[in-house]
Amino acid sequence: MQALFRPADFPDLLIGLESPDDAAVWRLDEARALVVTTDFFTPVVDDPYDYGAIAAANSLSDVYAMGGRPFLALNVAALPDHLPPEITSDILRGGAEKAREAGVVIAGGHTVKDKEPKYGLVVVGFVDPQRILSKSGLQPDNRLVLTKPLGFGVVTTALKRGQADPNDVAEVTAWMIRLNKTASELAVEMGLRAATDITGYGLIGHAWEMADASRVSLHIEYDRLPFAGQAHRYAEMGIFPGGAFDNQAYYRPFVTIRRPLNEAEELLLFDPQTSGGLLLGVPPERLPALQERAQQCGQPLWVIGTVSEGRGIKIL
Repeated sequence: MQALFRPADFPDLLIGLESPDDAAVWRLDEARALVVTTDFFTPVVDDPYDYGAIAAANSLSDVYAMGGRPFLALNVAALPDHLPPEITSDILRGGAEKAREAGVVIAGGHTVKDKEPKYGLVVVGFVDPQRILSKSGLQPDNRLVLTKPLGFGVVTTALKRGQADPNDVAEVTAWMIRLNKTASELAVEMGLRAATDITGYGLIGHAWEMADASRVSLHIEYDRLPFAGQAHRYAEMGIFPGGAFDNQAYYRPFVTIRRPLNEAEELLLFDPQTSGGLLLGVPPERLPALQERAQQCGQPLWVIGTVSEGRGIKIL
């Protein structure tokens, strides 16, 4: 497609196919640009309302990862025709109420029949062209800050296999439903330039995209990584989604591990996340102010590493 849509032919397309960023950005004028994204997936939890809310939060996250403010969305759904109407209603209601929480109006959408439920949103937002967060914005000496814990993939896979503790599922569900809105607003307020959200490629996959786009090296301290829902226990049981092995196969050559890790601990680095947190690059002089404002807003933050010159990712 890049041969058909050359960036030089579309000067107002600030971010498109040539970039690994989370959403497309189209400049309207000097002060405003549109951020556009879409995402949908099959159920990760059993409760249809929670599934709809998680899918909506995940779709909205790409706009937040760009420093944008979403305002408009369309439903995208593929649903079995034998699905009871109350389940379909709960899925759509979960998505609608999560969108309303974000200040977003759902103005329509499209539904087709499919054997397995799939749901998500097309999302449109505004962003200041001078304050876009991007994967290419990391600088040496930045601190790496994560806004949600990891391990969602192993816990939801344990749920699918009937091996998950309900308390662990409830904890992870609460994190997946949580919007990245506050984290994004704080990043823009602090004048940050680098961000992405941690989703299907896992921590290492999305961190590598940032490192490669910014042409820097990331040093991640394993013992500082937050994990939710007894993720290590399920990992030691060998409960991983198939995507974790795909991610490991593709991204492992870019990683140097300098801390002894067993197989389960290493695979958690590649665990696919649904509606994960933001990974931010923070100049060290701005970190104390960010932490103070985050505490005031009730926004969790974990400092997990640093950025340096060089290439690749090192696990310390």
